[in-house]
Amino acid sequence: MTVSAGIVVVGASAAGLATVEGLRRGGYEGSLTLVGGESHLPYDRPPLSKQLLSGAWQPEKLRLRTPETYTELQVDHLLGAEAVALDTGGRSVRLADGRQLAYTQLVVATGASARTLPGTEGVAGVHTLRTVEDALALRAELVARPHLVIVGGGFVGGGFVGAEAAAVARGLGCEVTLVTDQDAPLSDAVGVEVGGLLTAVHREHGVRVVTGSLVREVITENGRTAGVRLDDGRILPAGAVLIGIGARPNTGWLTGSGLSLTNGVDCNAFLHAGHGVWAAGDVASWPDVDSGERLRIEHRTNASEQGLTVARNILAGPAATAFRTVPYVWSDQYDLKIQIYGRTHGADAMHVVEGSLHERKFTALYLSRGHVTAALGVGMIRPLRALRPLVAARAPWEQARQDLPLAG
Repeated sequence: MTVSAGIVVVGASAAGLATVEGLRRGGYEGSLTLVGGESHLPYDRPPLSKQLLSGAWQPEKLRLRTPETYTELQVDHLLGAEAVALDTGGRSVRLADGRQLAYTQLVVATGASARTLPGTEGVAGVHTLRTVEDALALRAELVARPHLVIVGGGFVGGGFVGAEAAAVARGLGCEVTLVTDQDAPLSDAVGVEVGGLLTAVHREHGVRVVTGSLVREVITENGRTAGVRLDDGRILPAGAVLIGIGARPNTGWLTGSGLSLTNGVDCNAFLHAGHGVWAAGDVASWPDVDSGERLRIEHRTNASEQGLTVARNILAGPAATAFRTVPYVWSDQYDLKIQIYGRTHGADAMHVVEGSLHERKFTALYLSRGHVTAALGVGMIRPLRALRPLVAARAPWEQARQDLPLAG
């Protein structure tokens, strides 16, 4: 057994890194171990579908911290070490190589994995986009300028991965087809109006958008993808396929641990899952005290915020505080900078505040049951930031609109 006398963080991600840094900054002086299933030090994932995929960046630029930082933090990091089982009674984690890590407190930050289509495992030319290796493999394909078919509406796990990959692929000279079962791609996350705008932008750049269609199967020839068959029988030629149909939390190794695993690791409002176990990042599900909903968010900023909250709450003991957040996500597609504060999903109304969709430069507020739940901006960074307090306060619309420069 490898003995850790202190806190073990499983998941060398943005959430895991924020946790260990938060613990040290908060004065924790005990043993600290960071365990990662990948062979890389913690890295930034948003550039995977942007700068890394396009070739503008090399993998080293994704690192969130230098190797020396972990030495300074006195963090033992075990990379390429997959956690396979958790014994909450004995307070130990078992790794794939047989090692056991004892802990006083455990933080689960194992993230999420891309969903795939059944029967596509091991098929050459079929890709997902969640890791450095995923991005490099897809980039290697795109260099040959294949016809790329993206399966999914362009959003993956609340992000913009599919849409961003479409933009990058067009920039590299590939033919691109985006397939979605929605009538308006991207509308699931940003509504019909903004979804329509983004769809028009992609079409103007040469992306073929196929709506209202389910993918039945990926067609192969000699073990390699040759096309995609739709439910209505149509066949789309494809030299490469990117599957962008969401992600699932990495909780398989926690089966039988006694933790509640509904949609991720079920935590309380303090991000505590019981038995001395905490969770942070894509894998954590918690009851949001502001909306009353149970949430699990796959955003980069949420991961860091939750990691810091877990660190504070571990050190705070009975004085722990509930996690509260205004989710933030951004995307670069062609020459558009898209940013969102809050949650646009489930909104029942959208009002443009400044600018216009026609100009493709605007801010807008999203409402649910008369309260502001999100603000979205395209090409308007500062004006959008000014709307954030309304989202944080879940301001009543009738009250908020009195001070807004509403567009006509």
